[in-house]
Amino acid sequence: MRNEAVSTEQARRQRWRYRGRLADITWGLLFPVSFLVLWQLLSEAEVISPLLFPSPLVIAESLVWMWNSGVLADNFAISLYRMLAGFGIGAGLGLALGLLVGLSRLAEKLLNSTIQMVRMIPHISVTFLFVLWFGIGETSKMMLIAKGCFFPLYIYTFLGIRGTDSRLFEVTRVLGYSRFKQITGLVLPASVPGIITGVRMSLAIAWGSLVVAEMMGSSSGLGFLMMDARAMSDTSTVFVGILLFTVLGIITDLIVTALERRLLRWRDSFSG
Repeated sequence: MRNEAVSTEQARRQRWRYRGRLADITWGLLFPVSFLVLWQLLSEAEVISPLLFPSPLVIAESLVWMWNSGVLADNFAISLYRMLAGFGIGAGLGLALGLLVGLSRLAEKLLNSTIQMVRMIPHISVTFLFVLWFGIGETSKMMLIAKGCFFPLYIYTFLGIRGTDSRLFEVTRVLGYSRFKQITGLVLPASVPGIITGVRMSLAIAWGSLVVAEMMGSSSGLGFLMMDARAMSDTSTVFVGILLFTVLGIITDLIVTALERRLLRWRDSFSG
């Protein structure tokens, strides 16, 4: 009887959890769906210009045509490769240096001020330098994306490490933890929330940097399709590109958020 009661209670909690998630999704879609409906109605009533703001149905038709023709799939694959390569380089270096500077006072004195000065250089301004240094091939595009991804992960990793409660160190000293065990058992787990926040910020910047990278002398990719469509006054294709970058950004953010929930199940935080 006790096992049956426990199973019933677990099933009830599971149902409430699913209902809560469904309610969250419904509330989250309320404004976007209302906006699209209003946009479509205004377009049909010719209140807004079809050239500047094609209706959602026209944009959807353009998306379907691009997918069926194979143009979208080919260029999407190229863009995804560039983004992942640039993100891997920039985020990997940002994480490594963030850990090094966060864990070492000497590394902080030697590197942090220089990194902060480089961070102040406007992201777009280095585009021309990268073209001069690396040409208009894949290297310059990946380096531009990598530069954008580097700094958020570096900063949040550094802050996550330095934000570890110093009183916990006192506890580990009393327990006789070695320096290595303090780092692996205390500092790194405590810095995971900051690192994940840095990953989310870096991914968002990666997609934005990809657009800029593919607009500098590129002949393929989603950014190139948008540039080519702009030159031909094909506004619906431009909106398709904007929609795809938005959806891709949301998907990658949801993946990292799901990973965060899994890694930080132990954290009891305020949920509103």
